[in-house]
Amino acid sequence: MMKFIPKAKTHTPSGMMEYAQSIKEGPAVILINGGSGPIEGWYKIFHELAETATVVAYNRLGVGGSDKPSTPQHGETIVTALRQLLAEMSIRPPYILVGHSLGGLYANLFARQFRDEIAGVVLLDSSHPQDLGINETQNPFIKRINRILGMFDSFSLGRKWSEVNFVEETVAQIEKAGSFPDIPLVVVSGGKKPPMMPEHVMEIRANNQLDFVRLSKQGQHIIAHRSGHFPQLTEPDIVIRAVLDCIQMARKNLLRE
Repeated sequence: MMKFIPKAKTHTPSGMMEYAQSIKEGPAVILINGGSGPIEGWYKIFHELAETATVVAYNRLGVGGSDKPSTPQHGETIVTALRQLLAEMSIRPPYILVGHSLGGLYANLFARQFRDEIAGVVLLDSSHPQDLGINETQNPFIKRINRILGMFDSFSLGRKWSEVNFVEETVAQIEKAGSFPDIPLVVVSGGKKPPMMPEHVMEIRANNQLDFVRLSKQGQHIIAHRSGHFPQLTEPDIVIRAVLDCIQMARKNLLRE
């Protein structure tokens, strides 16, 4: 049964944004959805994490009750909007960023651009900058279908500004943002191959997941063997433990400072 997550809205310079929060101890855990994912996607972990930590989940522009975007939703725009939301909510750094899928790119960029605000990062089967090259390994028919599907976004003003149309720009911003900070980093990777995914694509993604772990000397890797792309839904206990471990490591680091 899905657990209800109470939501609210607030104005930010980027527009009205919908969010959910639970105030406890810091550092605050910021849940960053995958592409077009809603707050409700965290229902199996939100309440458990909220028992011991401040937790924030939110809908990016164009999702749920948040305003529709009117500008390109690339990484820098999304990170700026998130920081504005946290400021409006009076949620102060440092933060633990938890990024799923495409949300992992934004966590990656946020940590590089505002390293002093980040105490730790958890990546949940996160998109990797080098995942962009996977389409080039597909057969010509699949590549053509992907291009055709992408064209449909331009027919709608709302979808025109969708984040999925600006992934390459987001990746370029990550590459220019400097090194990833030496902070607690827990990488949770789905170990179950999706039925339609070719073996060689799964191998590329697995290697990219390992590359994440090397971003920080404090990096750790967890494989959710019974999960595909949504470990927070299929193996929530693993994800909860990963986030709690990251919080514990971050708190120890903060005490040393």
